[in-house]
Amino acid sequence: MNTFKRITIVFLALALISTFSINTAFAGYGHGHGKKAKNVIVLIPDGCSQSIQTLTRWYKGERLTVDDIQVGVVKHEMANSVITGSAAAATAFSTGYKTTVRFLSVGPREDDVLSTYQLPEGETWDTFSYKPLATVMEGANLKGMATGLVSTSRFTHATPAAWACHSDDRGKASTEISEHMVYNEIDLIFGGGERNLDPGYRPDGEDLRQVLTDRGYEIVTTKNGMDGLSILPVFGMFAWSHMDAEIDRPIYNPTEPSLADMTAKAIDLLSQDRKGFLLMVEGSQVDWAGHNNDPIYMVTDFIEFDEAVKVALDFAKADGNTLVLAYPDHNTGGMDIGNRAYNSAYTGLTVEALLDPLRGMTVTAGSVAEAIGNDDSDANMIAQIATLWGITIDPRECQEIRDMAAGDAGSMSYALARVISKNHTAIGWTSHGHNAEDVPLWAYGPGAPKGLLDNTELAETVADALNLNMKRIQNRLFVDLDDVFGVDGWDLDETTDPLNPVAKISQSGASAELPCSKDLLIITKNGNTKSYNLEGLVVYAENTGRVYVPSEAVKIMKKYGIR
Repeated sequence: MNTFKRITIVFLALALISTFSINTAFAGYGHGHGKKAKNVIVLIPDGCSQSIQTLTRWYKGERLTVDDIQVGVVKHEMANSVITGSAAAATAFSTGYKTTVRFLSVGPREDDVLSTYQLPEGETWDTFSYKPLATVMEGANLKGMATGLVSTSRFTHATPAAWACHSDDRGKASTEISEHMVYNEIDLIFGGGERNLDPGYRPDGEDLRQVLTDRGYEIVTTKNGMDGLSILPVFGMFAWSHMDAEIDRPIYNPTEPSLADMTAKAIDLLSQDRKGFLLMVEGSQVDWAGHNNDPIYMVTDFIEFDEAVKVALDFAKADGNTLVLAYPDHNTGGMDIGNRAYNSAYTGLTVEALLDPLRGMTVTAGSVAEAIGNDDSDANMIAQIATLWGITIDPRECQEIRDMAAGDAGSMSYALARVISKNHTAIGWTSHGHNAEDVPLWAYGPGAPKGLLDNTELAETVADALNLNMKRIQNRLFVDLDDVFGVDGWDLDETTDPLNPVAKISQSGASAELPCSKDLLIITKNGNTKSYNLEGLVVYAENTGRVYVPSEAVKIMKKYGIR
């Protein structure tokens, strides 16, 4: 860009700053207009929209942190549906590409894409479907920046996984997803899901805890352990499966850190890197509360998410060179303020009628269901709901809950939340699933976007801010072995260990082995074997039979005469 254009942009920016309020002072056009940042913090309250922001503000009785940095909205259809899934949405945020439901940072399948979907320029379905797509986190790693993922779900859940793995099914958490996330060497991962490191739980028996230890990671399992951390790399595994809901955590699992706790510690550790850092934080369970139609679960987890945003924003304001981006991936449950009980008296809703039912709720619907247990008698249900939620129900409602639990709700937890919401609150719900409407965009810092953005543009915003050339990173990380050696020039050994296939190439008296889902290259020549840790993963796309490797692996193999 020439000097005249730079000066022109500066004057335009100054004019905008004088026109708009402080919460949009850093906002540029589109996805950031090329402004650079040293650090980027992305925060995602999975599965919510504007309605939870409104209800939480009423419940808390004061402005939220996100209120002061709201700059636009995000649209989020995926490749094969107007309503997105979390894996596809996270893929868009992390790679800049739309994909298919349940896919994690791989290209979409062809057979069911929307009529509006367009292949990226230069791609064909043969080359693009199921191909691993480089993430901005992988790009930050290559640049030498510190990287981190924080969630209250298992660390292998859809939203964190899409930033560090490549799979055609988010359900492969205990196999390739957890392997990818360990061998991709993210500097910091905090969340639940310790089971996916455990050889006794994993189908392949691999001890990923030992892999982490061998690679210099410290592993902690409590808040006290986390607080004592001083250097990277680290894994914080605070639950065997998912962590607790925020409202339940102090009661049932007080040794677990809160989302804000984890965010603060992650920033403290990552910010020690002189080259900067990229951190993704997910408030995972806002979504689960929406699926369950559980208003107190949703409100309290959103409050905790807002606290995490405050931690990030305080750091960004003090640092002056950090971009904070926050946005849901989609809405869930379609929650609104007002339900059918208020159809004829919608102008008569008082603050007390809105909030009093929520004030008495001390745990999630799931915890109420656990307290009821196998005794779903009228007496026990009435007693537990009165004790834990401060709401008095009658035998007719007990039967309604039992019928719903046995029917379309599918569980006591769902039935409790739905019936109590309908009969005792002013909260309405349209579904137990995801919804397609636009979601809020909150942002602050250099390169902050504004207006209406597609979710893929948020990946572009991060790439722009950190000066990442994603096309170059894609070519560096994922070379198709077919393109180098031809379809018949390499083999895939799926027989020796079916759960851990290995790509093999032999030429000129040398052999190379590339274990899939790892970052390893093993060369044998003249009886000598040498192992290399690669700068990226070896990814097997099972649906196409292709294996993708870092270009570094190709260069090393060529040195041994394997071409």
